Amino acid sequence: MKKRAPHLLAFVLALALALGLGACTGRGNARATGDPTPAATGESAVSYPLTITDSSGAEIIIEREPKTIISAAPGITEIIYALGAEDKLVARTDYCDYPEEVSGIESIGSITTPDIERIVEIDPDLVIASTHFGNENAATLAEMGITVLALFEQESLEGSYTIIEKTGQALNRGVQAAGIIEEMQAVVNEVAASVEGLEAPSVYYVVGFGEYGDHTAGGDTFIGMIIEMAGGYNIANNVEGWSYNLESLLEADPAIVIVSTGTKKSFETTVGYSELTAVKEGNIYEIDTNMLDRQGVRNAQGLKALAEIFHPEVFE
Repeated sequence: MKKRAPHLLAFVLALALALGLGACTGRGNARATGDPTPAATGESAVSYPLTITDSSGAEIIIEREPKTIISAAPGITEIIYALGAEDKLVARTDYCDYPEEVSGIESIGSITTPDIERIVEIDPDLVIASTHFGNENAATLAEMGITVLALFEQESLEGSYTIIEKTGQALNRGVQAAGIIEEMQAVVNEVAASVEGLEAPSVYYVVGFGEYGDHTAGGDTFIGMIIEMAGGYNIANNVEGWSYNLESLLEADPAIVIVSTGTKKSFETTVGYSELTAVKEGNIYEIDTNMLDRQGVRNAQGLKALAEIFHPEVFE
């Protein structure tokens, strides 16, 4: 997703990415997959047809190594590039904006309402989707003979590893996927060791604010868990989901507030928030929240970015 702003459309789209609503389903039933597969070197290193269990529990059969793929989620697009499989990418959504070169790839529309007719016209070997693609869209494509692999694992950071691993399997990039996961785990372990035993500052993570209400990452959310892993105390850890309120925020009066890039001034000047100690003391921090909102290869970077804000003394 792009930068969040305190208006309804931006909030709804940002929340749709983070919430994990509407699991996609696909087709198929066959054998289960095993460890990440070796990278292709001239001939296929994977035995096709390949069966992968998607995040809804459906077994998806990939008949042959995909040569053309459509990404229906920004996080998936980032994984495809990290795997070095961007040459297979023939289309993406409007919100797939990272890395920058993806702007040259055709868009099939929005995240929740993609152009199904255009997808059918392109006729890709595989569509890789996430939570917001929707069951109906996946079912429609399946009826037209297009394979859809839905990957969403919002329960924990380990879920990001699963998404990367399965995308690597599907695209015959198992070695690359394993390497990415190893690098991410190294960063996670570094952060864990650095913040262990340190006093956790109170933190508020802004998902939405202003006219349409206050929203944050509750204690049961993927982002809420990352805040704790980064050595922060999430003031909304007793909240389920994403809804919050200004009264609770003012009462908790967190030491640190995290906002998305480009929204700091708006947050500070919106009625109500100026009373926060974090505003008065200049402890409002902007980060690229896409590193956290999009499950995938940048989650470890997002974790470290938070840890550097919470405990700058150990990351100098």
